[in-house]
Amino acid sequence: MENTLGPTPRLSGRSTTGAELSAELSTLLRSGRTSLQNVQTGLNKVLTLEPLTTVKDLVIVGDGPAAEEIFRYCEDQTVRGYRFRGIFNDEPIDGILGQRRVGDVEAVKSYAIQNRIDILYCALPGTRRADITDLMEFCERNTIRFRVIPSAESFIPVVKTSELEFHGDVPVSKIRREPLDSAFARGIKRAFDIVFSFCVIVFIFSWLFPLLALMVKLSSKGPVFFKQVRLGKDNKEFVCWKFRSMRMNKEADSKQATKNDPRVTKVGAFLRKSNLDEMPQFFNVFMGQMSVVGPRPHPLRLNDQYRDIIDKYMVRHFVRPGITGWAQVNGFRGETRTPELMERRVELDVWYLENWSFLLDLKIVVKTVTNMLGKEENAY
Repeated sequence: MENTLGPTPRLSGRSTTGAELSAELSTLLRSGRTSLQNVQTGLNKVLTLEPLTTVKDLVIVGDGPAAEEIFRYCEDQTVRGYRFRGIFNDEPIDGILGQRRVGDVEAVKSYAIQNRIDILYCALPGTRRADITDLMEFCERNTIRFRVIPSAESFIPVVKTSELEFHGDVPVSKIRREPLDSAFARGIKRAFDIVFSFCVIVFIFSWLFPLLALMVKLSSKGPVFFKQVRLGKDNKEFVCWKFRSMRMNKEADSKQATKNDPRVTKVGAFLRKSNLDEMPQFFNVFMGQMSVVGPRPHPLRLNDQYRDIIDKYMVRHFVRPGITGWAQVNGFRGETRTPELMERRVELDVWYLENWSFLLDLKIVVKTVTNMLGKEENAY
């Protein structure tokens, strides 16, 4: 599915075509220049050993000594990137947390969405299994990380833990393993993204990019690129770039590309088959909006369609979206004709998030290249 922004341009000759192509390229390059300062700032932080972690806003649901310990830990360890925003409990709270109570347990949902909370710590007793499960599902749907603070009653029947971490003296349970929670792992992945995308832009785009842009421009009326707003890491919106592969049409926002789609141009069919239509996204990678490898970013319409009907759908947004991904190299690319196909794609994306390694990224890159040279049934 494609979404072209702006009116369809009229072609009036070779000079007009050249001017329009130049304008398209200038727009993309201006976006790149705007983000170079951010890239330079990040590199300076690496060189000066400054922390790269961003501040994470968190709330606590429930009461007890463990909840108070988590609060003190966050207050004392601000360098770790935690910012306490409030506690939610059905009853008034005594002690230091009493003045930080925001509302009851149910109120945390609207507060978390309105204030873009990153982490929810659950200190409810294990006897409140239904409330804990409801909060966990709410967090999964809204890209909020869910943590369980152990209580006197066992929480294991409620949530199957994958590993424990300690905040001060308090053990905290995650509901899944996330290797990219580590700043070191994120640094390795980001460094690879910068180096890889830079090499592609310099050594491949320098000669291939103008040729593909000219082919697209001559294939049909319309801009060289199509731009579509999609969700990135932590639900942050960004503009995703691709080479335009379809004729201008009114269904671009509402209909996915299908096999033998009449909207796809001959040049577009070649670009889609070879994955070359995705190449402008290396600018998105270099600017930090995407990664070379990660879950493919879906159009906003698909997110709205599936987030409430497919378990863990929004978990994909805990990491940066990728140009290629584990689901794509395993055959789940292109059109998703049924919810079952989307569910399988999401399962593979979540598996990637839980099992990330640098070697896995390299394996996916190599497999992507071999798939480009071979025949993919779903490449259309």
